[in-house]
Amino acid sequence: MPGIDEKAVHSDSAQLLNFFDRLSEAPASALLLDYDGTLAPFQTDRDRAYPYPKVIPLLESILRGGKTRVVIISGRRAAEVKALLSPLDSLEVWGAHGLERMLPDGSYRQVSIDPETADLLSKARGWVNEAGLTSQAEIKPGGIAIHWRGRAAAERERVEARTREGWAALGINPELKLLPFDGGLELRVTHPDKGDAVSTIIEESNVHSQIAYLGDDLTDEDSFRVLNGRGLTVLVRPEYRDTLARVWLCPPHELIGFLEQWLSRVSA
Repeated sequence: MPGIDEKAVHSDSAQLLNFFDRLSEAPASALLLDYDGTLAPFQTDRDRAYPYPKVIPLLESILRGGKTRVVIISGRRAAEVKALLSPLDSLEVWGAHGLERMLPDGSYRQVSIDPETADLLSKARGWVNEAGLTSQAEIKPGGIAIHWRGRAAAERERVEARTREGWAALGINPELKLLPFDGGLELRVTHPDKGDAVSTIIEESNVHSQIAYLGDDLTDEDSFRVLNGRGLTVLVRPEYRDTLARVWLCPPHELIGFLEQWLSRVSA
């Protein structure tokens, strides 16, 4: 298969090949992508987490073909993702794990949070300020993330332990959950999550549409769980971990190969 080294596809390569064969015949398709760690390497400075070379022109070509709905589903704010993927202007972006939705025409909506949960998040933000962690905090709709990427191991452990203890003292309710991610810890609403976003996209798609989701983090497991049995689930990471995804690709070479193959199949 051009663009992908079959020996380097470390999981069910037969499933990947079969998916691309179906994609060639499908009347429509949806390419669902996480951002950080999937389309872009992690950076200590989050504002400089630009996508791997070739990602933007490949996505632009896939969009221009008119047969694929390209959707980014990220823990970041939707506006941040759009800025990092500039000049792409036909993207649909779900931000803050699905609380935000920005359509290609720029229209935007945000899921509301019930007052009790919003009050707990406000108290959690207050604790972050009191703990002197404001410089490491990312405040977004429905959540607060504490980042420690690039810091010494002892400092990472100290910040994580302090954050878990501080937020636990707030009496966190079932409407909130603690999510570890690569380089930090996030307190956020339980729903919606990335899996809920994928469920909506499936409902909106033609029954014959071929759908794939590519992600790297633990937060992407909700998407893998929802899509398994309906589409292709792909873990994109330099190193394998336990996952519900059926295929594992190493970035950037295999990721680029996947996008090149997608473009080839929908352009045929």
